[in-house]
Order: sequence, then structure tokens, then C-alpha cells
Amino acid sequence: MELFYHTLANGIRLVHHRTNGMVAHCGLIINTGSRDEKTPEHGIVHLIEHMLFKGTRKRKAYYILSCLDNAGGELNAYTTKEETTIHASVLKEDFEKAVDIISDIAFNSLFPEKEIPKEKDVIIEEINSYLDNPGELIFDDFEEMVFSGQPLGRNILGTPESVRSFTRETLNDFVSRNYNPFETVFCSVGNIPEQKIVRLFNKYFGTVPAKKKKNRNINPAIYKPSLQIKKKDTNQNHCIIGNVAFNFKDKRRMGMFLLNNILGGQGLNSRLNLSLREKNGLAYNVESNYNAYHDTGIFSIYFGTDGQNLEKSIAIANSELNKLRRSKLGSVQLSRSKNQIKGYLARGYENHENLMLSLGKSLLVFNKIDTLEEICRKIDNISSSELLDIANEVFDPARLSTLIYK
Repeated sequence: MELFYHTLANGIRLVHHRTNGMVAHCGLIINTGSRDEKTPEHGIVHLIEHMLFKGTRKRKAYYILSCLDNAGGELNAYTTKEETTIHASVLKEDFEKAVDIISDIAFNSLFPEKEIPKEKDVIIEEINSYLDNPGELIFDDFEEMVFSGQPLGRNILGTPESVRSFTRETLNDFVSRNYNPFETVFCSVGNIPEQKIVRLFNKYFGTVPAKKKKNRNINPAIYKPSLQIKKKDTNQNHCIIGNVAFNFKDKRRMGMFLLNNILGGQGLNSRLNLSLREKNGLAYNVESNYNAYHDTGIFSIYFGTDGQNLEKSIAIANSELNKLRRSKLGSVQLSRSKNQIKGYLARGYENHENLMLSLGKSLLVFNKIDTLEEICRKIDNISSSELLDIANEVFDPARLSTLIYK
């Protein structure tokens, strides 16, 4: 896979992959997320993401919302704990329009006073929808439990009280402190010549003023395993079991990625799916997840089950963890698991929107991008002994936390 790179004088980096096809994808990834909020700012990044669409110096909200949609394209954004991303998918002849509007809303948004109360109400309804969805809410509560007292543990949406407290001044102040060209990547995938990409990149991002790099305030996480049971008026019991895990730059991250897929990844043949759902019929939704951050990570198992089956389900889940701690994978099992994860990665590369976002995230975090071949070689180099060591560290029963909704 051939990649084209370019960096502007203000620090914004570009990565582009030229492909065939009628559709092009592009995005801007900013190294600012909810963990960069001070305590009174809980939820402000997410509100800013919404407000980016509400008007700039040269565009009204209606034009922003409709200009790409009218041509069959799509403009969207999302917030994570460490990034804010604005992205678009358009026909290739509309690519410049997409670059223009992404640049405009990222760097020229006005946060109109009259729009702020309406968008606060929208977000409060979003918060309410999460509160009505225990299968999603439990993940936020689990991270709050694992990263107790840390900005990383706070949910992205904020609270109704914190969201209502924000003003136009607080939004502008946060953007001024945290949105930095040196920590911003523009990524694109599509049938766009490199010369055109450079011209558009310079035209729409070259005039953005440079700033000093911000220092992300990272305090060493102090993790204490715990068990919490919360009473909820639900038809199912919901359960998460997990632990802290490896950060982005830890060499064990790839092994953890593979191990997580074996345990409860997207395959129907994952160990948790086979044991909890297929063999015992105890759960409809069952999965495991591993999320890496700059300084730490989190691993979790999730399932929902009938209350009378909760203890049995927990015992089966812990049994699967213990199997991975006690026994090395055989050569055939290991080979199959590696081939499965490599197949998932290859399929992901064929989805050009996902590829675009993946390229941007890799450049932002690592300042380099491994090819699919390089990633596959890293996977091939993982040994069963490495996986056993990882399993014994992350799946150690004495280190696991459990959160239950009853």
C-alpha cells in the first residue's frame, strides 16, 4: 500500500492513499478528547463537536448540514476519550468541497449563542438515551470504576448539570487551550492525485496559525480491583469483568489484541460465544474488548443474561480466562487465531472509510503507519508463550474488577 505524506509549516500532518473508485473519504483527527477536560468541563468536548456544525464565519448551520448531503455525501464527527474527529465521504468530484467544509468548521466555528441552548437539550436527550440502555451504560460505569478519580474514567457525554453550565466563552477557551495544529492529522483515501491533495491541503489548512504544543495532563493511574453491584430496573442482569491493560506503545499490545479476539472477538467461534451462547444458551450478547490509550488500556468481558443464570455465566467466563492462563495454545490453534485476525484486518483495509480513519489515527499516535504486511509479520511473530504471559498478567483473578447491573 503506497502512502503519501506531507506536513505544513504550522504542524498539521497529511496522509493520503490513492485508490480507484468513485467515492473519496477524508477526515481531520485532533488529539483532544474528554480526558483533556478539567473537572468543571466534563462533557465540553462532546458539546464542541456538536457545535462545530452550527455556523462559521462564512456558513450558516443549514448549509453545513446540507451541502454534502445534497450531493449524496456525508459529513459527520465523533468524540473519544483522546480524539475529536470530523470526517466526510463524497463522490470524488466533490472532494474539494469536503476538505473546505471540514477545515471551515474545525477552525472557524462561531458557536452561535442562540444555538448553544438547543444543542445542550439535544445532548441531554442523548444522555437520557444512554441511561435507558444498560448494555451501553455499563461500559461507561466500568471505566469510571477502573479509572476512579481520573479524567479517563469520566464518560464522554458529561452530565445534564455540567452540560447546562457551559457558555460560549468556556467553549472558546477550551478550543484555544487544546486544539493544536501540531497534534492534528488530515487523512484521505480516494482517487485523488497527490498534486491535488497537496494543493487542497495547503489551500484550506495552510493558513491555520501554529501554536505551542499542549502537555496532556496524565497522572499515573492507581488501580484497585473492586466488585460493584448496582440495582437497575431491567429484564436482564448485565455484567462486566475486566482489568487495566497495555497502552498504545507497549510491545505486548499486539498479543493482547490477538488474545482478546480469541476470547470474545467478533467471530462466532470466539471462546465466550461458544461457551456462553452456543453450548449453554445463557446469553444473546457476549463480547470482550480491549481499548488502548496513550498511558494505559482496559480489557473487559461483557454479557447480559437472565438473573437466575448470572452466577453460572460468571463462572463460565472466569473458566475461559483461567484456561488461557493455564494452557498454551497449540500450534494449530495459534495458527488459526492468527489467520483469523489477519483476515479481519485485511477486510478492514478494504473498507476505505475505516482505512482512512485508521491511517489518521496511526499517524497521530505513532507518527508512522505500518503496512498490512508489517502488521501481519508482527502477528506471526507472537508466540504461545507470550500469550500465556499476557493472560497471566491481565486475567489474574486477583486483579479483575466486576460490575453487575441487577
